[in-house]
Amino acid sequence: MDYIAYLHKESKSDFGVSFPDFPGCITAGKSLDEARRKAPEALAFHIAGMREDGEKIPKPSKLDDLTGDPNRQNAVAFLVTTDFPKSRTVRVNVTARENQIELIDRLARQAGMTRSAYMVQSATSGVVHKKRDGSRRRLISVFSKQAKPSRTKG
Repeated sequence: MDYIAYLHKESKSDFGVSFPDFPGCITAGKSLDEARRKAPEALAFHIAGMREDGEKIPKPSKLDDLTGDPNRQNAVAFLVTTDFPKSRTVRVNVTARENQIELIDRLARQAGMTRSAYMVQSATSGVVHKKRDGSRRRLISVFSKQAKPSRTKG
């Protein structure tokens, strides 16, 4: 299926992509081409999380339906085709402290994501890469505009 995506660009920021049919599904790239390449992967990942959580997948909006959408201002609309990965989604159990789950749920809600989608995106996007010995690998936040340089303990 083809879904509408909005390409956003502000001065001194990366190119951002959002999806009006999927609030909270966002990605970005340092270049226009990188943002365009990442959009189908982000959308497929988001939809997979929704399916895993038993949520209904919306039908694609038509551009005419989004005329009054305030998020469309200063954005360029383009179509993204979902290419679902061939691997199947599996359910896993995770053990964590209650206050950690509450924090994850709060952050997921703020990002407009499900718990599962938030946890997988956080684990696979490099949001936290602190080794047990205290040294750090490249630290990237999906919510920041630029990647932070890596620092390692000597």
